[in-house]
Amino acid sequence: MTLEIALTLGLLVAAIALFISNRFPPEVVALILLAALLLSGLVPVEKGLRGFSNDAVTTIAAMFVLSEGLQRTGVIDWLARGLGWLARRAAWLAVVALLLVTAFLSAFVNNTAVVALFIPLTLALSETARQSPSRLLLPLSYASMLGGVCTLIGTSTNLIVNGVAVQRGIEPLGMFEFAPLGLIFTGIGLVYLLAIGMRMIPDRRPAADPADAYRLSAYITEVVLTPQSKAVGKRLMDADFVRELGLEVLDIWRDGLRLLPLPDRILQAGDLLRVRCNLQRLQQLEGAYGLKLVADAPAHAADEPPLLVELVLTPSSSLVGRTLRESRFRNRFGATVLALRHRQEMALEQFADIPLQAGDAIVVQIERERLQELLRLPDFILVSQVESARPRPVKALLAGLIMAGVVLVASMGWYPTAVAALVGALAMVLTGCLKPDEAVQAIDWRLLVMLGAMLGLGIAMEATGAARWLTVNLVGALGAMGPIVVLAGFYLLTSLLTEVMSNNATAVLMAALAIEVAAALGVDARPFLFAVAYAASASFMTPIGYQTNTMVFGVGQYQFGDFVRVGLPLNLLFWILATLLIPRFWAF
Repeated sequence: MTLEIALTLGLLVAAIALFISNRFPPEVVALILLAALLLSGLVPVEKGLRGFSNDAVTTIAAMFVLSEGLQRTGVIDWLARGLGWLARRAAWLAVVALLLVTAFLSAFVNNTAVVALFIPLTLALSETARQSPSRLLLPLSYASMLGGVCTLIGTSTNLIVNGVAVQRGIEPLGMFEFAPLGLIFTGIGLVYLLAIGMRMIPDRRPAADPADAYRLSAYITEVVLTPQSKAVGKRLMDADFVRELGLEVLDIWRDGLRLLPLPDRILQAGDLLRVRCNLQRLQQLEGAYGLKLVADAPAHAADEPPLLVELVLTPSSSLVGRTLRESRFRNRFGATVLALRHRQEMALEQFADIPLQAGDAIVVQIERERLQELLRLPDFILVSQVESARPRPVKALLAGLIMAGVVLVASMGWYPTAVAALVGALAMVLTGCLKPDEAVQAIDWRLLVMLGAMLGLGIAMEATGAARWLTVNLVGALGAMGPIVVLAGFYLLTSLLTEVMSNNATAVLMAALAIEVAAALGVDARPFLFAVAYAASASFMTPIGYQTNTMVFGVGQYQFGDFVRVGLPLNLLFWILATLLIPRFWAF
């Protein structure tokens, strides 16, 4: 082993450790790795930065825009409404249809967009079917992953593997080359979920309504400020019950008018305060602070009362890693957070200083106008069902035709997939299906940065001989048993790495290694590349390996073990199927 190989492998191990630790976002870890490779001279600058111009990066960016166009114009929403109609007539048939439609859409559209739109529908469907939402949300995430393995554009990992293959001079993977085995995976996976998987999921979330799901009735109440209260005549921020009880005022009602709970608002006797606090503690101390609990909340005259909605933080949210206090949430978004579901714990008080993570669910009180402003940002996914008009429904047919055209051109091989997707994304903007700023906002730039940087690692491993060294040792250990055993080991390793670190980073790393292993064995690289693509897209065992799992983690109020319980059998089943069937579809 040379010094260059040792340094490259050392950086690789350090990067994997950082990915697993979640100490830094994936894109930051990838940039640290790329900077180390460039500064150490292990890879020339012109080669190290070549990853950012890879076809996969361009295609993935364009697919984000195409998916956003379908969502903004209401194509996906139209299908969701159809499922809602079916749910009112045959609930369990609607559950089956939900998983089938999710899998179908995810074969062509960014699956995070599909899951984001279908989460509110799934919550409503759970009430109709009289099932805990937890039993449906996890299958929804899994169905989106299953559909993604059926086409080249179904998931970013497929595009990444294809990009690495093209970069190494291998014939591009076909648009529907994934479909024969992908459909087998999807069919078996959906049968497993409907027959076995859903029965294994505990009833974690008791109800779809956020007030019931987060048990807000024990923390949200109304009190009247009596003339004996020391807070009368003082600013809200100086009130003794705010400073000592930690009571948070959500609304102030005075003479039938709703006032904002501004910190310098002067309190008056008779003010009715809607507050968030531990109700049991408040009942014990109300007399000492001059507060009187209201048994039955009176009806307040208001043009339109504030909405109580549930939101989920997206992986690209600017709030990830920050606290509610640091982000000045109420001032910035005009919303009051009433409850937080963080990791595996629910917090109903004293959560202002908890660092937020992707997938955290929050219940907020917000005006309808401010909600529409908030949802234009890429920070949140709306979980609650709130009626809102689609901005450009007349463009839905046009957006659908553009997407169909991209699939047709790419599948027929008339132009490379990257070109077809790029032209399609441009058409979405030029035809008015998307505004230019919406197209830019739709792209997950963090993902693109991570991919470009990680592709530089693949180049470094090839240039320094690290990939060859790993290949020689891997083939030396398993090569004598034949390529099928090596393929099985490769799928298993990719699957395990995907569960604990970014699936896209895993695809970059393992795809480059797959080509080297195939060359050392003297066989075609295609079976190994498809093994990497399928395994990197099948992250069923953890909530952190795949974005859709992260999205439903907080909303479904799952525990980490729920993913292991349901996902482990599915991972093992797919491992066996891949080992047996990949060589039949792609000969060595």
